[in-house]
Amino acid sequence: MKRKATFVSVLLAAVLLFLLPTGISAENNAGRSAADSTALYGEAKSVILIEAATGRVLYEHEADVRLPPASVTKVMTLLLIAEEIDRGTMKLTDTVQVSDNASHMGGSQVYLKAGEEMSVEDLLKSVIIASANDAATALAEQAAGSVEEFVIRMNQRAKELGMENTVFENPTGLDDSTVDHKTTARDIAIMSRELMKHEFILNYTTIWMDTIRNGAFGLTNTNRLIRFYSGANGLKTGSTHQAGFFCISAAAKRDGMQLIAVIMGAPNRDSRNVTAKRLLDYGFANYRYVFREAGDSGEMKVLGGVSDNVKLTHGEFGTVLEKGEAANGIEEGVNLPESIDAPVKAGDVVGTIDYKAGDTVIGSVEIRAAENVARIGFGGLLARMFGCFCVKG
Repeated sequence: MKRKATFVSVLLAAVLLFLLPTGISAENNAGRSAADSTALYGEAKSVILIEAATGRVLYEHEADVRLPPASVTKVMTLLLIAEEIDRGTMKLTDTVQVSDNASHMGGSQVYLKAGEEMSVEDLLKSVIIASANDAATALAEQAAGSVEEFVIRMNQRAKELGMENTVFENPTGLDDSTVDHKTTARDIAIMSRELMKHEFILNYTTIWMDTIRNGAFGLTNTNRLIRFYSGANGLKTGSTHQAGFFCISAAAKRDGMQLIAVIMGAPNRDSRNVTAKRLLDYGFANYRYVFREAGDSGEMKVLGGVSDNVKLTHGEFGTVLEKGEAANGIEEGVNLPESIDAPVKAGDVVGTIDYKAGDTVIGSVEIRAAENVARIGFGGLLARMFGCFCVKG
């Protein structure tokens, strides 16, 4: 019996080791064993994990396979609405009158009625939290005048973002009558990253439960990670009848690092959520985000200018490192000439700051002039010389 128990223990240990993901970066996915790779993407057909600030891919599996995105389509719908709001062409307090078309969407919905009036904010909450197709359609019609025009804008924006393998046919993701409404995990990551640049959206993607219609209708988030995964802050779930599988764009932030994990083609909701958590865990366990704020860079001597010096500034710096990389810290190297000739314009690049991990440069930012310095004229030169003579006298 003792030998049998020992054998079972060894077998269990071997199984656990078989399933645990290893700390191999995305750039070396091809070198992973089939067992290691499966441990990360599970039963999903396609996955990708990115760091949002830099866009760096930390892991991917079949990330360019075109598949129906279902309600994850609404990430693009939300992006266009968020852009309208940030431009000021739409306000959260605006009132939208629901069309007959929007009231007959079916699928996930908040049961809008033709002629009903609802604020843009409540429609947004309905889309983000409850994945409401009727609310998404109402917003699309409000923004573009018609669903057809809104879909044109969706595809134009996708092209602008470099989403090379995406075609949208509606703003909801309903696929009962679509022909080629498909995208990829990589393209979803691109538009998810863009959406998260509109920070006010996170006020809604992080809500677990809320209400609309003055508290008469309850909303519960379709993204269970919001409640059960530490740091989760978005983004959108989906399930498709056409292909019979589940997908998600899952976002989470810990220790200043924002990750986005896209899962497509999972066979069920639980498998989708487990894979999303596994990918996010992998990212947080193996990588860290390093950030340096923008700021002043002192002054630089100006030759032939109305001022002897020009103030300098540098931009912010951020990069993703594997944990253990740059264990001895990051060094900064300033590359700046002793002087610059006038005239100088604010924004002119005058040097760089290199960030190094050991002998390796991991990134750099530009040093720019923070102000204008005009070239000194003849009169100014005489005045300066006369001032010098007066001081000497």
